[in-house]
Amino acid sequence: MTNTKTNIVKNLKEKSILVSRTFNAPVALIWRAYTESELLDQWWGPSPWRAETKSLDFKVGGSWLYAMVGPQGEKHWAIMEYTAIETLKKIGIIDAFSDETGVINNAFPKSVGSFLFTETNDGVLVEFKMNYPTEQDILTLVEMGFEQGITIGLDQLETLLDVLKSK
Repeated sequence: MTNTKTNIVKNLKEKSILVSRTFNAPVALIWRAYTESELLDQWWGPSPWRAETKSLDFKVGGSWLYAMVGPQGEKHWAIMEYTAIETLKKIGIIDAFSDETGVINNAFPKSVGSFLFTETNDGVLVEFKMNYPTEQDILTLVEMGFEQGITIGLDQLETLLDVLKSK
């Protein structure tokens, strides 16, 4: 059984957002979808937007620099810096908007968080928890469409995983 619902919990007191979803796929395949640019580019951006990787160095101290490319070709840059990696279990990150060279844009919310991958009886539970400096940062992110975007992206991930499982 697959839980296709994306759960999003905003905790303003804790200044955090927790996104969770269970996928019916092997943890190794889901891990690849979070760590390989060829796969990230296929699901990370919520349609009609798409992710386009400029560079990915998946190691502690490395980063993923990518653009969210819009339907008219406009690009919004972001960087995800890797702070911890436990293979098939956890990825610690700092996530921020940036310029095309990876310089963080402090005009937008920056988060510190992690992806956790837990095998369950129903599949693999992926939890993405982000902590922000202020409550306003969370509200700004929500106003920017975070909830809709992450839900669409995770729907796209589920579709990609179904295709990859059939190969």
